[in-house]
Amino acid sequence: MKMLKVLAACGNGMGSSLIIKMKIEKVLKDMGLDCEVHHASVGQAKSDARNFDLVLVSHMLVKEFSNSGKAKIIGLINLLSEQEIRDKVEAALKS
Repeated sequence: MKMLKVLAACGNGMGSSLIIKMKIEKVLKDMGLDCEVHHASVGQAKSDARNFDLVLVSHMLVKEFSNSGKAKIIGLINLLSEQEIRDKVEAALKS
């Protein structure tokens, strides 16, 4: 499998997206996936989304990503839940 390009986004691209980035890296490593994870603000992520395979954001921000090209947008209810990240990434990779 090719390296997964993943983007974590939050409102202003500071604390939350960095925390999500670290959680995503841990979960994907535990899943045995080769990945490159970046973090950004929603504004930046909207313009960059098409360059990624997966974009993880708060479920309340998913609607911001209507023009994301091939990227699969994953909305998280609990940004810190490793189980939710794992479940939703697995589902996205199967679809």
